[in-house]
Amino acid sequence: MINFIRITPQYLPHICHLYERFKKFLEDDYNEDTLAGIIQRTYPFFHVILSDSSFAGFVYLENLRGNSREYHSAELVTCIHPLYWGDFTKQAARIYIQKCFEEFGFKKIKALVYPDNYRVKNILEFAGFKKEAKLKSETKRFGKNQDIELYSIVR
Repeated sequence: MINFIRITPQYLPHICHLYERFKKFLEDDYNEDTLAGIIQRTYPFFHVILSDSSFAGFVYLENLRGNSREYHSAELVTCIHPLYWGDFTKQAARIYIQKCFEEFGFKKIKALVYPDNYRVKNILEFAGFKKEAKLKSETKRFGKNQDIELYSIVR
């Protein structure tokens, strides 16, 4: 069973370990935020992903658009432990996107992906995302200009 729960202290060591292992896929050269800063900034939209009761990863929404009455869009960021890559990740993506639309009320969910992150692009497409654009030299990563691909799904 796949569950999404709000972050609790018991999962912080797992989140920190996973974040450190995969932050090269999550950050660019300009990132000055800490994991604690990300969690604080994205609360209440930072969730732990569980497989039954086992830690499988985390997901959060940032750069929310809308107002105090209605959300319109947000950017999705996720990090899954390699033990759960594959079908689990695909199913978790579908469930979380449904949660974003039905429970949180978003109209559009976006994901910014480095072009070399083919696993995430495949998962997004499986979940119904469409590639909207390739943003040329959008940022710097490892000291070089870096393209970013924009994917989205609209309710």
